[in-house]
Amino acid sequence: MPPTRGAAPDATLRRGSYRFSNSGSHRPARPDCRHRLVRRRGADGRIPVRTLDRGASSSAAAAEPTGYPEGPYDTSLLVKYEHHVARHIWFGEERGPKKELKVAGHGLKLTSRVPLALPPQMESWVSRSGLASLQRTSLNKIDTNLVSAFVERWHLERSSFHMPFGEMSITLDDAACLLHLPIRGIFWSPQDVTEELAVELAVDYLGVSQGQAQSHVRSCRGSYYKLEWLYDIFVHHRAASSWAYVTRAHLLMLVGSTIFADKIFTLVEARYLLLFRDLDGCSGYSWGAAALVTLYRYLGDASMYSCKQLGGYPTLLQCWIHEYFPTVGKRGENWNPAGNCGLPRAMRWSYRQGVLKVDDLRPILDELTPTDVIWRTFEDHRAWRVFDEICLYRGCLKWGETVVPYLPDRCLRQFGYRQYVPSPPLDCMMATDIDVDWISYHQSVVDVIGSSSVATTPSEVVDGYLEWYYRVSHPRLVPPHRDAPREVPVPVYDAGPSDPDWARVSTLIRRYLRQVNAEEEDPQFSDLFEALHISRSH
Repeated sequence: MPPTRGAAPDATLRRGSYRFSNSGSHRPARPDCRHRLVRRRGADGRIPVRTLDRGASSSAAAAEPTGYPEGPYDTSLLVKYEHHVARHIWFGEERGPKKELKVAGHGLKLTSRVPLALPPQMESWVSRSGLASLQRTSLNKIDTNLVSAFVERWHLERSSFHMPFGEMSITLDDAACLLHLPIRGIFWSPQDVTEELAVELAVDYLGVSQGQAQSHVRSCRGSYYKLEWLYDIFVHHRAASSWAYVTRAHLLMLVGSTIFADKIFTLVEARYLLLFRDLDGCSGYSWGAAALVTLYRYLGDASMYSCKQLGGYPTLLQCWIHEYFPTVGKRGENWNPAGNCGLPRAMRWSYRQGVLKVDDLRPILDELTPTDVIWRTFEDHRAWRVFDEICLYRGCLKWGETVVPYLPDRCLRQFGYRQYVPSPPLDCMMATDIDVDWISYHQSVVDVIGSSSVATTPSEVVDGYLEWYYRVSHPRLVPPHRDAPREVPVPVYDAGPSDPDWARVSTLIRRYLRQVNAEEEDPQFSDLFEALHISRSH
């Protein structure tokens, strides 16, 4: 039930200008913007007394809990904010000497381990599994600073990134378009795998001897296999033409290097071999959901102040950033979307070494506006991946024992709908019928879009959304002045250029003028401000 493609109101990526509705703005606030939320904090960052909205009673204000520095003021949604890295960053506290996370990508190793052409005896199995695209989607290297800057904005309670203008997330549609993984299918509920069972599985399904399996599992100090060992098995059995063993070793090495990569970086859990016992039946899984569940789980861990590593598939996260935020970070582009021949969109991007560190990126992300986002980035990819309405399912996703909330009602603008104030997050700990909910997804889709409408501009939100968002979130990570009392006003987003090229010109000019703290009255910047006004009129 996505908005009609092609003729959608936002197909031209209409963009707009941005300003804060406070007295310090270079331009006057909109005359009809009469209500704004301003949170006043002391030098310690706490809110001693709430600034009352018009008509609110002092007793009601006193009953509400005091929030955290730079949000959330209402702490009922982000219940883990006390331990979140964003709270510490506000006061200049870093995770450690290295501000960025440790993030490992296996792209270079996969390039050497995955043959350019699979033997025909195993190619059909790999193709039917639904995982063949993962052989070529990984970036050779990961921009750890860029990835870390976005992780600092992730909140596990709501499975979303908290940007200055609202929430965004990596969705099932993103997994389908970036990785070409199937999103329809069943979830996987594995049995426990002990070290003894890991040995038996290796003997039965990887064709190694009992002694070799025992020695290897013992060296892993748990129910794991080394990725390098799986590649050695692949090479050995390929020479012996033992194609079932070859294919299982290859697929297990592949998922362990991509969607199931963990923070150990060199190992894969032995239980995942159970997925490939029946090579003809492993195509029935929702691999796209599996990738999201694993990444959501590790994003949640890494958003906590005490964590210093990120697991999951970092290529999925970084390529998602490249698609939605064209002005953030450095990247190489292998081909233009118009010239794509049906390849996964992650293959569009290549690694380029960035010069910005994570603390350089934080204020840049703080200043992003809706005009800096390509909200419906995959509209030119629909010839190869048609939008599936199951991407609007609201509920829990499950893979193994991990359950995460999947909440598209928090990022409706990515689907072409007007964003409203979403329902409270799901408590997945209380969910009992996740598989049933997933199969009967249709009603949840109706509920998600029934309260919305097709957006008339790409970043459209309902009245009151930003006021609500600024109460329950922390839209900025870096305070403008560390020791001064702070006001964080709700921003006002104006309609801007409808032509995407003029919108891009407007964005670049505004960004430069902000960087140099330019005033419109300053003669040396008068030409640039005139160019900015001209660009906004198109």
